[in-house]
Parts: sequence; C-alpha cells; structure tokens
Amino acid sequence: MKRAREKILSHKELCDVCINFKKQGLKIVFTNGCFDLLHVGHLRYLEEAKELGDALVVGVNSDRSVREIKGENRPIIPQLARAELIAGLWCVDYVTIFDDITPLSLIKAVKPDILVKGADWNLSEIVGRDFVESYGGRVHRIELTPGFSTTLIIQSVLKQHA
Repeated sequence: MKRAREKILSHKELCDVCINFKKQGLKIVFTNGCFDLLHVGHLRYLEEAKELGDALVVGVNSDRSVREIKGENRPIIPQLARAELIAGLWCVDYVTIFDDITPLSLIKAVKPDILVKGADWNLSEIVGRDFVESYGGRVHRIELTPGFSTTLIIQSVLKQHA
C-alpha cells in the first residue's frame, strides 16, 4: 500500500503511469476540483467516480488557480495538503496539482476514458468534453450530496463564531 504522498505525481510522471495503464487495458477515470475543505460530499463523489473504471486520477487546483476561481480568501488549505488528503482516500489512485484555471491541458495529457464532473455542471460547460468524446471517451456527471459544500461549511463556521 502506498502512502498518500507517494500517489501525488508530476504531470510527466502521471502521463507515464497513464500510458502504462492503457497498455494494460485499464480504464482511466479523471476528475478535478479545488477540494478545499474535504467533506463527505467529496468522498461520495470520488467513490462513485472510481466505480466507473479501473484507475481514478484526480487533478487538484493549485492555490493560485483556486484564488482566481473562488476569490482572494481561498483556498483555506494549501495545495500540497489538499492533494495529500485526496490521495489518502482509498478510491483515488493518483493525484496531480495543476495551475491552469481549467484542466484542459491535463485532460489532453492524461487522455482519460471517462471524464467526470458534478451534476451541477451542464454537459455543454464541461471543459475537455469535446476532446474526450473525440476519441471515443465519455463524460459522466455525478449527483452532488445535498447539504455538503466547502462554501456551506465556511458560512456555517463564520455564522457560529461571529
């Protein structure tokens, strides 16, 4: 069993692993996100993503990209800690950190069989969809767990400790 830190790879290392997976005929599932405050919604989402294939690869947004997407007060947890927490989940095979606003270049490098996003994303808005479908891959949307989000957790903490 690998330690969580050993499952965090550079983009190059991840590409090499994915090439080996494909040679073995394994189905690669890819998803991405900020995963700022890890909660049960994240776990359930990633567990369901894992069920879709053989290897689950997760792209974690860098601190810089989270700030650009979510605002200057985010992330709460630094990128290496967020990546290690995600890597520590039983259902996650490998993690990499990406610095772009979208994961498109990472998706193109990994070339997953299945691209996964939350059902809060319209199919037409999912970055990488056209690319993945162009070679026969598919896109799958997963329903989110009601009542769980990083934003709700932050709002609750601020309200209770104001």
